[in-house]
Amino acid sequence: MTETIQKLRLELSQLSMQERAELAYFLIHSLDQDVDDNAGFAWNVELTRRMEVP
Repeated sequence: MTETIQKLRLELSQLSMQERAELAYFLIHSLDQDVDDNAGFAWNVELTRRMEVP
């Protein structure tokens, strides 16, 4: 773990539960920036395949 992360953890541990929840929400959603444009199509193909199986 880097020194920066260690400092952040110490500072963030002082936040209220609500503030930590808001930060967690932000961080989790910031990880979802890479969207696979083909994912929806791939799911449709898979769902169609599964519906065709007797």
